[in-house]
Amino acid sequence: MLKTLLAASSPAGAASRLNVLIFHRVLLEPDGLFPEEMHARRFDLVCGWLASWFNAIPLDQAITQLRAGTLPARSACITFDDGYADNHDVAVPILRQHGLPATFFIATDFVDGGRMWNDTVIECIRRSGLQQLDLGQHGQFPIATLEDKKRAIDSVIRRIKYLPSAERREATDQIVQSTGVQPPDDLMMTSAQVKAMRHAGMQIGAHTRSHPILARLDDGQARAEIKGSKDFLESLLGERVGLFAYPNGRQVEDYSAATVNLVRELGFDAAVSTNWGAARSGADLFQIPRFTPWDKGQFRFGARLLRNLWQS
Repeated sequence: MLKTLLAASSPAGAASRLNVLIFHRVLLEPDGLFPEEMHARRFDLVCGWLASWFNAIPLDQAITQLRAGTLPARSACITFDDGYADNHDVAVPILRQHGLPATFFIATDFVDGGRMWNDTVIECIRRSGLQQLDLGQHGQFPIATLEDKKRAIDSVIRRIKYLPSAERREATDQIVQSTGVQPPDDLMMTSAQVKAMRHAGMQIGAHTRSHPILARLDDGQARAEIKGSKDFLESLLGERVGLFAYPNGRQVEDYSAATVNLVRELGFDAAVSTNWGAARSGADLFQIPRFTPWDKGQFRFGARLLRNLWQS
């Protein structure tokens, strides 16, 4: 029944709509601190649903067919942002079992031992034995229990996310010093893992160098971030990289019209956002929407995808 409704909502040809799903991490086991985080058993279920409901196609192929009005019915693409090592270790084997292609957008400064600032916050608070975290002007946070830690992580990330990069780095350094925790340096992919995923048939796209809020950067800084990630990946893979994902990805708040023009100017074929919806024929290929339901049950997951198509 759902497959029939999806076909009616996203028929083949010029009237088609493209569902692009976004993921970040796929943990090997559920995380007690973040039980909503995707893990292997749940991802296996989701991939099974997607394989049965959709015609999953590589993103570059979908872009070409969307432009030409030749998408198959029930078209969908799977994407991942940031470049976590579990994408290689956990997600790719599951994707391959289900015969699903995916595109992985890599923030290249974190390849080979780097770490995203938010993971510094998460892992320092997770591993700390302190009762309370004192961050001065950014606040004081109880971190004695698992629930305390979760609330503190959410609050700290929300408070420092949109600070200028130097201030955000200072705040994260303060967290490291205050907790006395040395956070892990193996959360992100190595160069070898990025290459192995490409050799396994997955696509690789650029996601800036250091995952900044592009709307907060001047033209020169934004250019260096976007072009730097493209150049790194092209050198690593020995091939052209034509796809880009805006960090955080919300229009106006995270990227601007000037950012979109810059991505075009730098020679990309298309770019994806995190604005909800599905792309229609004639859509702006440099602001392709993405949407992934958060529901754990098959019916609700599928119904929310269907509604995303109806509302697009």
